[in-house]
Amino acid sequence: MTQNTTEKENFPYLPHTRDDREQMLKSIGVRSFEDLLSHIPADVRLKELKIAAGLSELELSEFVRNIAAKNLSCSQQSSFLGAGAYRRFVPAAVNSIVSRAEFATAYTPYQPEVSQGTLQAIYEFQTAICLLSGMEVANASVYDGPNACAEAALMSSRLTNRKKIVLLDSLNPEYALVSKTYVETCGLETVTVSPKAATVQPDELNLQEAACLIVQYPNYYGCLEDLDKLAELAHEAGALLVVAADPINLGMLEAPGNFGADIVVGDAQQCGNGLSFGGPSAGFMATRNQYVRQLPGRLCGMTVDSRGQRAFTLTLQTREQHIRRARATSNICTNQSLNALTMLVYLTLMGPKGLLQLSEISLLRAHKLQELLCAIPGIKLKFASPFVNEFLLELDFPVDKFVAELKAKGILAGVALGTFNKKFANCLLVACTEMNSLAEIENYARAAQDFCSGKTSTSKDAAEVAACR
Repeated sequence: MTQNTTEKENFPYLPHTRDDREQMLKSIGVRSFEDLLSHIPADVRLKELKIAAGLSELELSEFVRNIAAKNLSCSQQSSFLGAGAYRRFVPAAVNSIVSRAEFATAYTPYQPEVSQGTLQAIYEFQTAICLLSGMEVANASVYDGPNACAEAALMSSRLTNRKKIVLLDSLNPEYALVSKTYVETCGLETVTVSPKAATVQPDELNLQEAACLIVQYPNYYGCLEDLDKLAELAHEAGALLVVAADPINLGMLEAPGNFGADIVVGDAQQCGNGLSFGGPSAGFMATRNQYVRQLPGRLCGMTVDSRGQRAFTLTLQTREQHIRRARATSNICTNQSLNALTMLVYLTLMGPKGLLQLSEISLLRAHKLQELLCAIPGIKLKFASPFVNEFLLELDFPVDKFVAELKAKGILAGVALGTFNKKFANCLLVACTEMNSLAEIENYARAAQDFCSGKTSTSKDAAEVAACR
């Protein structure tokens, strides 16, 4: 493969020629590399590094550090971001345990005789997920929450022999997008239902010929769906109920399995795993014993060895690497052992009482912030339904300007939902956790009051706010 002379001089390590890259761009329907990056705002893109010639390694390291220092992590700001990824307190014991070399370097335990510790950790993780979800069996984890949701949709299709997947638009958009990508490439149909209110009503659903109904608990807006009724409707239509659940709030809420859910999925991020700029994480999946043969990934079981001693082993592996491809449940899932272990250690440290207290603190602080914000003219609660630790605000002024103004004051105000759904173009999703102190909450409310009063960072901004009101 020959390379363009100029490219060879400037980037001798590039494996692809200009023609290669142009063909790839053409295949995905993009005219240029710049078009590929068009979704990234121009004001946050670095046009060129302008690295001086002849820098030593020490000087170059300092140059790169100065660039990186312009980025602020959530821990350096007052963060009210949520929408599926949350800033939570991680006890020091979690990182102390999971950073041990035997965990950090462990891989798939194909040889049970030398992997008892890893297998036991997986078994305990599965047990914790079953206790949280109210289900009977869980797998060893999968890539992440969206991946777990997509696998649940495919699993439902295999179990019901149906090809229609029904999901609500109150499902996390990332879960929905990944699920649609998976199932549509497998020849299945997805139907998205848009409830008129915060939660779906029975008369809004048509589950005939549906393999499953996928709902979130609490939903993307922080509100609680009637899982009991939805399970009844799904089962009457011969469909399964898939619930994407928040593991922290399951410390306070009734388990989905107790409402009749057939498959429960979710993400481990909140449980000891940091935000880590979007990953990595782990997804969990749990179901009922009768469906265990269609549960993707690996399952670890406990048995006894030839001497009658307790032993752990991989009991079921339905991936294509282990069984005939035609019988495999998935070829795109694997267990995220280290992240799953992190979740296990976190849940063990917290215990049922700790999770309950954590959920209650988050709920109370979210309601306190909502009351303060909704007392300000121009800000109101979008839905009247009860919410947990996350709520949707409707603003009478541009959301992006509000978010930018508060960001300038060190406050990450929330997630603007117009990015995902145009009907919520003037809405902001706000989340609270135990990491948001009462002082932070009051500071947020003061900053919001100042913005709505026209006391913004610049006179230009103040004029624009006044014009919008």
